[in-house]
Amino acid sequence: MTEEIAGGRERWQQRYDQSKVRDADFTTLSGLETAPVYGPPDGAEPAERIGWPGEYPFTRGLYATGYRGKPWTIRQFSGFGNVQQTNERYKMLIAAGGGGLSVAFDMPTLMGRDSDDPRSLGEVGHCGVAIDSASDMEALFDGIKLDETTTSMTISGPAVPVFCMYLVAAERQGVPLGGLDGTLQTDIFKEYIAQKEWLFAPEPHLRLIGDLMEYCAREIPRYKPLSVSGYHIREAGSTAAQELAFTLAGGFGYVELGLSRGLDIEQFAPGLSFFFDAHIDFFEEIAKFRAARRIWARWLRDVYGAKTARAQWLRFHTQTAGVSLTAQQPQNNVVRTAVEALSAVLGGTNSLHTNALDEVLALPSTSAAETALRTQQVLAEETGVTSVADPLGGSWYVEALTDRMEAEAEKIFARIKDMSSDGSMTGGLLRGIENGWFTGEIADAAFEYQQKLEKGEKQIVGVTSYTETVGGELETLKISPEVEKEQVRVLAGRRASRDQAAVDKALSEMVAASRTSANLVEPMLEAVRAEATLGEICGVLKDEWGTYTEPPVF
Repeated sequence: MTEEIAGGRERWQQRYDQSKVRDADFTTLSGLETAPVYGPPDGAEPAERIGWPGEYPFTRGLYATGYRGKPWTIRQFSGFGNVQQTNERYKMLIAAGGGGLSVAFDMPTLMGRDSDDPRSLGEVGHCGVAIDSASDMEALFDGIKLDETTTSMTISGPAVPVFCMYLVAAERQGVPLGGLDGTLQTDIFKEYIAQKEWLFAPEPHLRLIGDLMEYCAREIPRYKPLSVSGYHIREAGSTAAQELAFTLAGGFGYVELGLSRGLDIEQFAPGLSFFFDAHIDFFEEIAKFRAARRIWARWLRDVYGAKTARAQWLRFHTQTAGVSLTAQQPQNNVVRTAVEALSAVLGGTNSLHTNALDEVLALPSTSAAETALRTQQVLAEETGVTSVADPLGGSWYVEALTDRMEAEAEKIFARIKDMSSDGSMTGGLLRGIENGWFTGEIADAAFEYQQKLEKGEKQIVGVTSYTETVGGELETLKISPEVEKEQVRVLAGRRASRDQAAVDKALSEMVAASRTSANLVEPMLEAVRAEATLGEICGVLKDEWGTYTEPPVF
């Protein structure tokens, strides 16, 4: 067999050398060189190298049945304006066949600010929904039973107080907290690395995350308190390998945090989930997803001592690449999103959001949101991709690229650990944040890609090539300035009608607890029940812990 393979390679190489090859860039989107053809690997047979779906190291998926057992969850990311508008959109998505909710918050909420904060002016409701207090969260899910739907919330800096508002909304529905299921992003490492929405220095954030992990493990075992996010890292300009490595390194940091709290890895590791970007380079993305599962399983088993398959599983949500969408010829974005969604599905994603064609211009219109949803439904119902577990498993190109992704990630892990004074991944992450290493690596990758675009080595259809068009302008969703005025008015009314003494007492007790090793979730819950606002909760903690300014890097 080996002689036959070698002979075949030699015959192909002779024909290739005698053929004319067009002058083009044959690297991946991230710049990895690709061979002109891939064949059987030397050594082990493919089945021996990659195993089977549902078996360690889970390269081919977590479940033996693939999507035959359970298709991916259709989880459309949505939020805009006020809670009533977003509630209507949620009900539309559920009625249209959506499988779970994913909350997008506006910028003031993401920064832990109230809608009437002077720094919130002009931003309320514009990139997501405005949430100021538990009453807003209650109205957001009005008519939607929280024990009957899984809810994902994309927020990190003020994640814990927002989560407390979600719990209070569930309490007001009469829902037992122990039955809640969903995901909270909470990933603060990626904020310092890429998205830049933090409240404090890293250490206080990690303290809050540790408290949240302990609380969920004890009180809400089905809920996943951490969704380690690579999406924003990739959107900032990283390569696929950087997204993979920086994200998993963050995950390892949270594993170390859980272990430092004395938590059982078999119990808390299944509460860690991941969030990846599905970019436009089809095979590179599939390889990234497959490598992620394999790396995570191996590290959890061999480095951190997880023994059960469930504790070694990497479960992940995927969103198609917002950065790949173009304002020029926006109808092309439907094609891009479909290709990216297919790569996520063939890579074995557990849930998926598909971007709308107008999302590069504004928040999605109702019709564009429906098209994005239908894209997933066409994939699930019409294409046959759910019929076979890991249908590309054994593809010589995909397997070689998966191996390459794994090797590139391991190089980056080694570099991060080298920066640590104690040999931990957490130490390396904190040092790399402090000295600007992560930011610099992403900036270099983004600059290199931009140079390729400007030189014509890479193309974007409708932007750098095929720029002629017969298309017209799209009608986009516009957020009325009245949304902000009404939100501020309602917030003022709530402040006037609440028991201010109870609010002050709860906030004071929360601050007192922050000066000890006590878990902060319970005292924060009490503040939320008293209708303390997000800005008030984050404000007193900033007064106690201080704020953080990113060091300049040149």
